[in-house]
Amino acid sequence: MSESLLNRQAAVRARARFYAIIREYFASQGFDEVETPLLVPAPGMEPHIRAFEAQFIPETPEGRECTLYLHTSPEYAMKRLLAEGFERVFQLCKVFRNGEIAQIHNPEFTMLEYYRAHADYTAIMDDLEEVVVRGARAFGREDALVVAGKRVSLARPFERLTVRDALLSRTGLDLAKLTTGEALREGARERGLHVPGEGGSFDDVFFQVFLTAVEPTLGFERPTFLVDYPVSMASLARIKPSEPSVAERVEMYLGGVELANGFSELTDAAEQRQRLVEEQELRRANGMPVYPLDERFLEAVGRMPPSAGIAVGVDRLLMLLLGAERIDQVLLFPARGFFE
Repeated sequence: MSESLLNRQAAVRARARFYAIIREYFASQGFDEVETPLLVPAPGMEPHIRAFEAQFIPETPEGRECTLYLHTSPEYAMKRLLAEGFERVFQLCKVFRNGEIAQIHNPEFTMLEYYRAHADYTAIMDDLEEVVVRGARAFGREDALVVAGKRVSLARPFERLTVRDALLSRTGLDLAKLTTGEALREGARERGLHVPGEGGSFDDVFFQVFLTAVEPTLGFERPTFLVDYPVSMASLARIKPSEPSVAERVEMYLGGVELANGFSELTDAAEQRQRLVEEQELRRANGMPVYPLDERFLEAVGRMPPSAGIAVGVDRLLMLLLGAERIDQVLLFPARGFFE
């Protein structure tokens, strides 16, 4: 038997074992496992994500030809379930993002997404800590993982770090004082940080600095939950009641790799509509496809209870748990193989 086949079989068995661990944990917490459609009339509106389009051609006279999309996340459908009375739901599913192919990207990948009603983002962080630790133990990593040659402790609780503190500690830039794109760009250049171009929004400048000076440093001593994003980056998160300048959004990093993105959920339908319309305009300005609003999702938002949810990149997490260096190593048929 070839070494390649042995490695592929090991990856298959590790994935099955990890899925079982995930399902066992969420069952113990009273979650319902659900399935939502992969083909949807409106995908997510995130400004930098491009969906795959699929033309539906009905075979009946009364049918109407239309464009559907492979979902980029099951978020909209799962939130509709919250509005209908489901209180704890999770799913493991394939999601699709056009153009994403790299060492830790594949255009088709597996996502764990879960929601708790009557909870905030602290509860979903606790859940994800438990999933990571249980997964590590299953693969013989009791206390730590080794990522990029560095030991990452799995001692709990994992680090909770605000976006403001992360930027301040790595660059000396204080988001409480640098509140415009121009001020943030000037401050970055004064500190010797390379910020190409001129102009640009606050978010544009922030991400130029963040992706080069902050993100690669996160989650190396222990996994890091990066929390409390500026309100302009709230996405589908609610504003923090005690600090209106930030939103209750969280991302998890391990060894410099982003693994998860979640929120204390926004439940104001009018505010959600406004944010999605603004994202439509941003997509249009950036030359990206502009997707329709999901009216059934927007109607459901106003009926949702206070909730929190998070999406986790399972392939990336499995890659790190197994000590692999590339996402290809935990996929049987990575998209990169299409071009070889």
